Amino acid sequence: MTFWSCHRLLAAAAGAACLSLTLMPISAAQAQSAAQAAPQPVQTNPQQAPASSQAGDAAPPKSLTATAIDKVRAAAKSAGDVFSRVPCLPPKGGAQSLGSLPHVAKRLVDGDPVVIIAFGSSSTAGTGASAPEFTYPNRLAAQLKRHYPTASITVVNAGIGGEDAPEMMKRLQVAVIDQHPDLVIWQVGTNAVLRDLDPEVTAHQVEEGVARIQGAGSDVVLVDPQYSPRVTEHPDSTSRIVRLLGHVARLRHIGIFPRFQVMRDWHEQQALPIDSFVIADGLHMNDWGYACFAQLLGDDIIKSVGQIKLGVNVPAEVRAYRPM
Repeated sequence: MTFWSCHRLLAAAAGAACLSLTLMPISAAQAQSAAQAAPQPVQTNPQQAPASSQAGDAAPPKSLTATAIDKVRAAAKSAGDVFSRVPCLPPKGGAQSLGSLPHVAKRLVDGDPVVIIAFGSSSTAGTGASAPEFTYPNRLAAQLKRHYPTASITVVNAGIGGEDAPEMMKRLQVAVIDQHPDLVIWQVGTNAVLRDLDPEVTAHQVEEGVARIQGAGSDVVLVDPQYSPRVTEHPDSTSRIVRLLGHVARLRHIGIFPRFQVMRDWHEQQALPIDSFVIADGLHMNDWGYACFAQLLGDDIIKSVGQIKLGVNVPAEVRAYRPM
């Protein structure tokens, strides 16, 4: 299969708000100052505001509601121009495909609701995003709903910061399997690197978890660690985790989204500075990073489903590389 056809991420909509003004008595001197300032209806520099000798004449502090509205507007603007400032381009190198997603495809063809669980740690929960709607699961949900406007698609965020395979396996049954999802996107491995967990043990736990998810009738896609300074300072452990997760995907005939390779391509091939997709902690992704990650992952899911819906025979064991 071929992947990585990137589409522009649509802007998130922000609600408009009406702000009321309170009229207050002013002195003649203040009136004259106000008249002189009349050609400039909006005054942004507080030092230019007319001085007041009465405490009651001071402008009231911005209300919590107004502050919240400002934050929403700022976040919406960030979503709207996130790809116009830095385009989300496909990687220049090859990457493995997701393979087929038969359960998701069948549900969409039959017109049944689709439930996707994003299972993982802090980069699934959304640490580093400026607002909840800019986490990768919410970005992905918006993209899939735009592409399948008549379908009922729910993306559940089951990410908990700091966890890796040992903790995730303890909550796998309740948080994932008991919810009967059609697709599980399992992001794992980053904290195994940071905590110096044995990569072989981690891979074994993930393989066991994938088998349980498949046994319950769900499609599975793995997501490997992010390419960021806190991760790459452990090159041996990172390399082993990435390689072993790929082996699990091949062994269980499931897809893997090669996040480490994709993000490394952003930096090494597309010449994007690290701080253009990773926040100041050197670990977590920012709004642009989550948006491009979700966009590329969504493109893969849509194409995987589309090939099945069109009747294209794509054996699950085939892991063809994507022509760019």
